[in-house]
Amino acid sequence: MDKIKKDTAYYHLPGLFEFYELYRVFLPLFRERREYFYDWCDIGSIYGAPADCIWGGGRVGFGDHNPLDVLTLMQEYKISARLTFSNSLLRKEHLLDKKCNALCTLFEESQEVRNGVIVHSDLLLDYLKVNYPGFYFVSSTTKVLTVFQQLLSELERDDFHYVVPDFRLNKIFDKWETLSEAQRNKVEFLCNECCWFGCKDRKRCYEVVSRKNLGEDCPDHPCAAPDAEHGYRFTKAMTNPGFISINDIQNIYLPMGFSNFKIEGRGLGSALILEFLLYYMTKPEYQLHVREEIYLDNMLDLF
Repeated sequence: MDKIKKDTAYYHLPGLFEFYELYRVFLPLFRERREYFYDWCDIGSIYGAPADCIWGGGRVGFGDHNPLDVLTLMQEYKISARLTFSNSLLRKEHLLDKKCNALCTLFEESQEVRNGVIVHSDLLLDYLKVNYPGFYFVSSTTKVLTVFQQLLSELERDDFHYVVPDFRLNKIFDKWETLSEAQRNKVEFLCNECCWFGCKDRKRCYEVVSRKNLGEDCPDHPCAAPDAEHGYRFTKAMTNPGFISINDIQNIYLPMGFSNFKIEGRGLGSALILEFLLYYMTKPEYQLHVREEIYLDNMLDLF
């Protein structure tokens, strides 16, 4: 998405490998029945990582679809593919991992649209810049940038095309007003986080995921959030003080000059991802049409 159109919201969608079958059905619909969808939004990228990727972070990956098929689908629809390599605990010896390097070799060779990598580790970033210069890079939300000055410093780094702040900074509009146009173009807001707004363990939670992706035997992070046992609920996310609604995007963020919005959900089921696509991209009067098109594809298991 090198060409940015003003007054357009670019969504960065979850599940590049995890929800290939859903996107295989949704993307043709998005192209061929554009009248079903808001004209003020578009797809900026789809991000994710296959299972057993030690560079992975944020979530423990479970996608097992053929990477070449995934890349072919993204190229057919001219959508940027982002590899989520946001492990925060990488060591030098991990840089030689064959699977992750093979993925980089494959995805760096993009046609028309550049592909990217979401990173946390500066060790990995420096390695990728030298060995795979065709990528652009995204600073991961797993850095948990909750202090605005930290975010400013990250935005000033030439290494990153985009920076994803912690969702708890989403509504500090007086601070966002101070950014330059170039800085605003780099901010990518996380819209639908369900994590407890008062959580103080978010970074430790991500570190546990990083350890699991490295193959370490460690217990799950004990979540102290109220109602944590219920897992992700979109209705609960909508009550989060950091939630960004479609009305917020249209009436606040786009007029302020912000264009990039990340939808989380790699660890969820494809049925819930569809609900995100309906809410954020689909006109209400056509949501049933889209549901029917998706549900009637007998090859797609949504549950």
